Amino acid sequence: MANQLFQRKSHEALVAEMQSDNRLRRVLGPIQLASLGIGGIIGTGIFVLTGIAAHDTTGPALVLSFVVAGITCVFAALCYAEFASMVPVAGSAYTYAYATLGELFAWIIGWDLILEYAVASATVAHGWSHYFQDFLAIFHFHIPHVFTNAPFDYNPVSGLLSLTGTWFDLPAVAIALLITAILVKGIRESASVNAGIVMLKVVIVLFVIVVGAKYVNPANWKPFAPFGLTGVSFFGHTLLGQTGKGGEPIGMLAGAALVFFAYIGFDSVSTHAEEARNPARDVPIGIITSLVLCTVLYIAVSAVLTGMIPYDRINIDAPVSDAFRQVGLPWAQFLVSIGAIAGITSVLLVMMLSQSRIFLAMARDGLLPTSFFGAVHEKFRTPWKSTILTGLCVAAMGAFLPLRILADLVNIGTLLAFVIVCAAVLIMRRTHPEVHRPFRAPLGAVVPIAGILCCLLLMFSLRVENWWRLFGWLAIGLVIYFSYGIRHSRVTLDSKEGNAKLAVERK
Repeated sequence: MANQLFQRKSHEALVAEMQSDNRLRRVLGPIQLASLGIGGIIGTGIFVLTGIAAHDTTGPALVLSFVVAGITCVFAALCYAEFASMVPVAGSAYTYAYATLGELFAWIIGWDLILEYAVASATVAHGWSHYFQDFLAIFHFHIPHVFTNAPFDYNPVSGLLSLTGTWFDLPAVAIALLITAILVKGIRESASVNAGIVMLKVVIVLFVIVVGAKYVNPANWKPFAPFGLTGVSFFGHTLLGQTGKGGEPIGMLAGAALVFFAYIGFDSVSTHAEEARNPARDVPIGIITSLVLCTVLYIAVSAVLTGMIPYDRINIDAPVSDAFRQVGLPWAQFLVSIGAIAGITSVLLVMMLSQSRIFLAMARDGLLPTSFFGAVHEKFRTPWKSTILTGLCVAAMGAFLPLRILADLVNIGTLLAFVIVCAAVLIMRRTHPEVHRPFRAPLGAVVPIAGILCCLLLMFSLRVENWWRLFGWLAIGLVIYFSYGIRHSRVTLDSKEGNAKLAVERK
């Protein structure tokens, strides 16, 4: 069994998948891929997490938090780009782990990515709902209270659940089902919708930067780091920095771990490598362009936001639009709300789009039922069954779950995925140096090693509860793998078939 757990998928098998009749349609160019990356990045992070992080964890040092998180993502992005240029098939980090670390690690990372995209999508749908309700309130229209939120919530300080007096979050359900319908229709239509949304929200973000800069008061940046420049813990024990009311680490590094959610999305570009017209060139361009552009915008917005008003007066629910209200520009609330709704919508589209591609890759390998998760629509050429399942799950979680329990799981799960990708690059260079690499991460082993260390640092800047929840999720995944995946693994079945033929020939 040990040999089976660590058996790897050959580079030849990956290339064969690209040439099969069941592959996805190649319709995406570098601009569309970069738009998907920007669509996946700019959204909840810039319109929501900036307020939470600055108010409770970092203060004006939020600017440095985005710098640290951005640098960490650059290291991981370069590793993703190298892999995507070598192995341009669906599956992202899951596929890369299968080719380098073996089947067990591939399952772990695939299961981890399911957590990342599904929970992130539900979190984003929940955030979309609140911004949409705020937008309706501008016109004095209100959804009935029982349909405005999840029926219960979680207090991270007390650790207790409380009833909200609602039945379910209706807008979160509606947006999840609408995005599902768009995704089932086709990748070309999805990319076109996303490109339009991306243009709108980039314009709004630039508006925030340019107009907001006129109202910046440098005095609001003092003290620059009221919670310190660290914030590192090890399973509940703070090693560097201060501790918050709930026992969590606070400070600039802790803020970087929190706002890391804002960068989730650039890796989704690699899940669409199979749909790129020229993946060896276009995917690295899409990944790096989207990440660099969004990092610059994040740093600028966080500097403007903390300069417009004191950090302790930032509204944690709608920080950007409320900042303009506080400086006497209520008319800007309308424009910013439109940008927030558009931004969060495109994030949800990209996250749900990526989720179905992970299911497809795992089903092709037999680790999930192929007849369902591997089904590609004859007309639309999209994995329609898994897309519909994803939409229903996201709608259910967005409607009923207290997402504060799950949101940080997205960060720790993504950071784990990045650690594995960076490690896989090192292993692939050593075990398969002969494979053609149209794009290669620079500086030799420096980039992947730096990516591993930076991701681990941010992982230990999160609450200890996130580690236990991650371990619990992985345990559930291992049960599924050992009860189904290991017995239906296509690599194993092909290996056994090949061994049987060889035995017959020898006789």
